[in-house]
Amino acid sequence: MLYSAYELAYAAVAPARYAAGLGARFWRSPFNPASGTWAGRSTAAALDLFENAMRRYPKPEWGIDETHVNGVAIPIEIETVEKKPFCNLIRFKRDAAVLKRTKLHAEPDPKVLIVAPMSGHYATLLRGTVEAMLPGHDVYITDWTDARNVPLSAGRFDLNDFIDYLMDFMRTIGASSVTGRAHGVAVCQPGPALLSAAAVMAEEEDPFRPASITLMGSPIDTRRSPTVPNQLSQERPFEWFQNNMIFTVPAPYAGVMRRVYPGFVQLYSFLAMNSNRHLNAHYDYFKHLVEGDGDGADKHRSFYDEYLSVMDMTEEFYLQTIREVFQEHSLADGKFMHRGQRVKPESITDVGLMTVEGENDDISGIGQTQASHDLCARIPDEMKVDYIQPGVGHYGVFNGSRWRSEIQPKLAKFIAVQERRAAAPGLRLAAE
Repeated sequence: MLYSAYELAYAAVAPARYAAGLGARFWRSPFNPASGTWAGRSTAAALDLFENAMRRYPKPEWGIDETHVNGVAIPIEIETVEKKPFCNLIRFKRDAAVLKRTKLHAEPDPKVLIVAPMSGHYATLLRGTVEAMLPGHDVYITDWTDARNVPLSAGRFDLNDFIDYLMDFMRTIGASSVTGRAHGVAVCQPGPALLSAAAVMAEEEDPFRPASITLMGSPIDTRRSPTVPNQLSQERPFEWFQNNMIFTVPAPYAGVMRRVYPGFVQLYSFLAMNSNRHLNAHYDYFKHLVEGDGDGADKHRSFYDEYLSVMDMTEEFYLQTIREVFQEHSLADGKFMHRGQRVKPESITDVGLMTVEGENDDISGIGQTQASHDLCARIPDEMKVDYIQPGVGHYGVFNGSRWRSEIQPKLAKFIAVQERRAAAPGLRLAAE
C-alpha cells in the first residue's frame, strides 16, 4: 500500500514540479530584467531547490570514457560480459592496441571483479573506485538490477543466489585470465557473500577460485564496534523488518507484485539519520545558486544525483541479510549454510586476504571486517594484509582523495603480489 501511495504522491506533485522548473528558467532568463537582482536569483534558487527535491533520479551513467596510463589516454568501452536477471557483469574494456603501446611490461594486468553492494544504490556509486583501478587492472563490476524491474517469472533472489552469481562471475572472468584466477574486491555489504563464495570454491577446489579477495568496510561480524545501523538491527525483532520494511511493487513496473524493500524507504531512513547534515547541504546549495557559485552548485548536484538514485531489493535478499548477517551472525559463528552445506572460511588456504577499514566509519565499525582474518585461519600470514585508513569514514574507504592516494596503491600492490603467486604456485612472496 505504501508503494502505491508513494507513486500516487509523485504523480500528484508532477504539475508543481514542472511549473517550478519552468519558473526557475524564467527567472534566470537573460531576457528577464530582474534575473540579475537579488530577488530574481533567490526566486530562481528556491524554485530550483523545490524541483530537485521533488523529482525522481534515474540510474546514473558511468561517464567513464577513458583512463590514463603513463600519461597516455586509453579509450574505454563499457561492455556487458554476462547477463543475469538480477545482475549484469560489465567490463571496462580498455583499448588493447593503445594500451599495448603505453605499457612498460608485457604481462597482462590482473583481472579484478569489483563487487558492488546491492543495498539501495546503483553500482555507479563506485565510479571513483573503478576509475582508480583502471590504469593497472582489467576491471569488471557487478551491475545489480533494480528489483522492481525484474518480472516475477525470473524467480526469487536471495543471499545464496548472490553467492552463486559471484562464483559464476569468477569462473567467467578466470577463464579468460592467464592464471585462471581473478581477484575479488567487495565494497561494504557484499563482504560476507564474497568471503562465502571464496570459501565454497576453495572447499570444492574450483580451479577458478579467486587469487585474492579484498573486503572493504564489510560487516563480517557486526558485534565488533557496533554502529547505529547495527544496533537498530539488533534491537528490532526480525518480524518488525518483515512487517514494516517490505512492500509490493505496483503497476506499471515490470516487477509488479514482487515483494521488495523499496529504495525510497532506505533512502528516507538514511536522510532521517543525518537530517541536519542534508538540510545544511541544501541550504548551502541555495546560497551557491543565489551567489552564482556554479562550482559549488555543480558539486552539490553531482553528489545528490548519485545519492538520491535508488533501487529496490528483493524481499528474500533483504530479510535473509538482516537475519544471517546482522542478527544471527551466522558466518562469523561458523553456522552459515549455502545450498545445504556449511560455509567454511577455514577451508581457504591459497587465496590472499586483504581487509580495509576506515577510522571514522559509522556504518561498519573497526574490527567488523578484520574478523575475516580470524575466520580464515589457514591462510598463511604472508598472504594477509589488514589496513585501517586514518581520517576517513565509510564512503572514504572506497572513494575520494584518501582512497586514490593511500588505499588504492596498497590494494594494487597486494593484488600484484597475489597475481604473481597465482602464476607461480608454491612461491613464497611477502604480502607487503
